[in-house]
Amino acid sequence: MQPKKGKVIFHVDMNSFYASVEMAYNPKLKGIPLAIAGNPEERKGIVVTSSYEARAKGVKTTMPLWQARRLCPELRVLRPNFDRYRTASREIFKMMAEITPLVQPVSIDEGYMDVTDSTEFGTPLEIADNLQSRINRELDLPSSIGIAPNKFLAKMASDMKKPMGITVLRKRDLPYKLWPLPIAEMYGVGEKTAEKLQAVNINTIGDLAKGKLYQLKQVLGINGERLQNRANGIDTRAVDPEAVHEFKSIGSSQTLPADTTDDTEIRQLMGKLADNVERRMKRKQAAGRSIQITIRYYDRKTITRSKKLQTYIENKDDILYFANELLHKHWNLEPIRLLGITVQDVEEKQYIAKQLDLFTYEKEADKEKLYDTIEKLTQKYGKSTFKQLKNDEKDDQQPRTSFQKDFLDDYRKK
Repeated sequence: MQPKKGKVIFHVDMNSFYASVEMAYNPKLKGIPLAIAGNPEERKGIVVTSSYEARAKGVKTTMPLWQARRLCPELRVLRPNFDRYRTASREIFKMMAEITPLVQPVSIDEGYMDVTDSTEFGTPLEIADNLQSRINRELDLPSSIGIAPNKFLAKMASDMKKPMGITVLRKRDLPYKLWPLPIAEMYGVGEKTAEKLQAVNINTIGDLAKGKLYQLKQVLGINGERLQNRANGIDTRAVDPEAVHEFKSIGSSQTLPADTTDDTEIRQLMGKLADNVERRMKRKQAAGRSIQITIRYYDRKTITRSKKLQTYIENKDDILYFANELLHKHWNLEPIRLLGITVQDVEEKQYIAKQLDLFTYEKEADKEKLYDTIEKLTQKYGKSTFKQLKNDEKDDQQPRTSFQKDFLDDYRKK
């Protein structure tokens, strides 16, 4: 496969990444059902990922540990070691960058490559085979690679054969490789979107590709046309190494150890989440002017509520104030399973043209002096100088949904 025109895009997807890294670190774990979870001792711990041996027994990501152990009594459970995963990921992306400068990481364990002009390394199939073999040989980690003329098809292709698969998906292959798949398996179609499409008798990707555009727009709005284009193999997005620098939202979310209505526990978690968001905002030298909360209830029903603010915010107190305001307004007092806080409409501070009147300016200037003092004392005496509602050791071990974004922060610094 060496097309005379058009692009050659890879989607490199590591297989069962966290579990695979642990097996590479400790070969005795190979061949046994293995799961990575935040709190193995707790009944309500959540499976972050699992080995293929565990998946064969029905163990799935986000499954409660008690349920996973019921399905697979011999399941071995480990806490996540994020430093170990970051180290492995950096090595993988280094190998990809040796083939082409056009590498776009999308998370710690997957990324796109544009190898159109990398013909000195062989045909696309040879490049993919050599890259996959090198990752497996040097890091002992399995991967799957999708090869296609665009990002969407490459992503779909990488999911078609796991583990250690290499799949080519060309536009002429769509009728028999892509279109027969259930609509819920299409990248970009979530559970709610799939339900809406199935309600109008669109059950496969082929049904979507051949569906009536006006009906799709009625059901999904402008997203209907975009998804139909993807189903027909149309995706004009370039592999953009600079996309890793773009961000419009910064957030943090965490699952509670047990479903709860306890006000003290909820307030403590909200403070911890606001602290995490402030830390990431500082890392990116950014501020935002919308706040959003996510509430997932005991029955997995999830709501998001947001508010547009009159000015940009960046510090914990402001983030927590507006997040608590949304929580008090929208929480129905049923037991909560997960909470999240996200600052949206984020911009780097150097690009924010904030129009301040005299009084606002004076207020902001006074606060800035206070923040500078706190920052200096923290640097001199450590974080314990000020009262905190978090245990740093436990925090490092508890997986959070924003870990992928933390990894991308690290990648940006290189």
